[in-house]
Amino acid sequence: MTLQRDVDTLRNIPLFSKIEPSKLKLLAFTSERLEFPPGELVCQQGERGDAAYIVLQGEADVFVETPDGPVRVARLGRNDIIGEIAILCDVPRTATVIASTPLVTLRISKDAFFNLVTQFPEVAIGVMHELASRLFQTTQRLTEVSARLRKLEGERA
Repeated sequence: MTLQRDVDTLRNIPLFSKIEPSKLKLLAFTSERLEFPPGELVCQQGERGDAAYIVLQGEADVFVETPDGPVRVARLGRNDIIGEIAILCDVPRTATVIASTPLVTLRISKDAFFNLVTQFPEVAIGVMHELASRLFQTTQRLTEVSARLRKLEGERA
């Protein structure tokens, strides 16, 4: 029953909605359902990325280390992807993710994720769309912060 529940859950995630049921079953079978209590670490900035996580239930906070300490940059919820940057780009994790509520995820290994993206271009397009959206939001935030800094520097001069 758990496998069918995971297949049904994946089918309801926009990123996977167009994938045929037999392939979703294989993805669900090769994935691992993980639960994290509030405050538990999902992944750590700087570590090697060996999997991506799909949020099935709950929320997680995304933190980036700065010279002044960690800064929360996002909150992820149902159907969001965690950790895809590290496995797509083969770079260390770019952020730390911590469960902010009871969190249920589906852990997809790097190999399974690449097989999925290779076999289903629509999944790759969905991941690109998500990454582009995050980049756009980050650029907007940086622009706002930059403008505030220029204003503060102007007030000091």
